[in-house]
Amino acid sequence: MTRDDAVVAIYRSHAEAEQAVQELQRGGYDMKKLSIIGKDYHSDEHVVGYYNAGDRMRCWGKWGAFWGGIWGLLFGAAFFAIPGIGPVLVAGPLVSWIVAALEGAVVVGGLSAIGAGLYSIGVPKDSVLRYETALKSDRFLLIAHGTASEIARAREMIRATSPIEVNVHTVNKVQPASAS
Repeated sequence: MTRDDAVVAIYRSHAEAEQAVQELQRGGYDMKKLSIIGKDYHSDEHVVGYYNAGDRMRCWGKWGAFWGGIWGLLFGAAFFAIPGIGPVLVAGPLVSWIVAALEGAVVVGGLSAIGAGLYSIGVPKDSVLRYETALKSDRFLLIAHGTASEIARAREMIRATSPIEVNVHTVNKVQPASAS
């Protein structure tokens, strides 16, 4: 997997995050390079369930239509129960980053599995902790990754959707040693 740069945005609600995904889609951004993560909300009044139908994950419950729509746009879906955060739903490449971090035992002190997934792709630990705190506070994270030019374009489109916060993380790429 290439270590592309990333832009991470925090949204107050699922509706705002969904609007940002739709804006990126309208702008021609590659949907295979987007991830979204948010806590799973359920109550006694709503049946909550997850199942696979063909190659798509489905969700019943209060926000089933939201997650179903997101999973239809983005590639990859998962449900995780994260200690300290709670049940979360993830769509996009972040799913594979989390799984790779868990399988590779890349758990970094004080970070959840989600944090380890973000850290493993180059997001600094202090930013990861901020993102985990946002998830605990019922916020949604939207992550776009790509080349520097793709990220610059995504950042401008995301900023137009009024997120709480937007950060670009440039992955430190190893530069070849110069000959002296």
